[in-house]
Amino acid sequence: MTFDENQVRAAAGLTMVVGAVAFAFAYFDQRYAPLQAVTAFFFVEFLVRLTAGLRYSPAGLVARALTLGREPDWVPAMPKRFAWTLGLAMALAMTVITNSGIRGTLPRTICLICLVLMWLESVLGFCVGCWLAGIVARRGWLGEDAARDACAGGTCRPAEATIAAVRRLT
Repeated sequence: MTFDENQVRAAAGLTMVVGAVAFAFAYFDQRYAPLQAVTAFFFVEFLVRLTAGLRYSPAGLVARALTLGREPDWVPAMPKRFAWTLGLAMALAMTVITNSGIRGTLPRTICLICLVLMWLESVLGFCVGCWLAGIVARRGWLGEDAARDACAGGTCRPAEATIAAVRRLT
């Protein structure tokens, strides 16, 4: 299975914008209702991506419309699905945190991390979750077939300096 990288990046950009608006309300006005709604929406978004596919998720539908007419850039599904699983976990955590009344630094910090991850994917085309999937797959923790699909064509490789630094750590 594969996904069109253009649609994936467009969906990441759409969710980044929605998340940034909710973050701004929480940070500047200390109004958390938008963040509560957006985190629940992100949970549903990632759940639909993982169960039915990107083409059926709300952001995926809009992203597909935005990328009509562009030549698809097919990438392996495994790294994206791994990244979306991490996104689902973060969205669930944020939904619980924000809807249980926790305010202040914790939800804003997690939200900022999510925004940075979405920015890296949508603007720079660097999927941190895909990069982590590649590391996990190469270690054999996802099975033999996963290593073959992880980061095919180098789509999720960071700059050579970052690769060298990670190799020193692992």
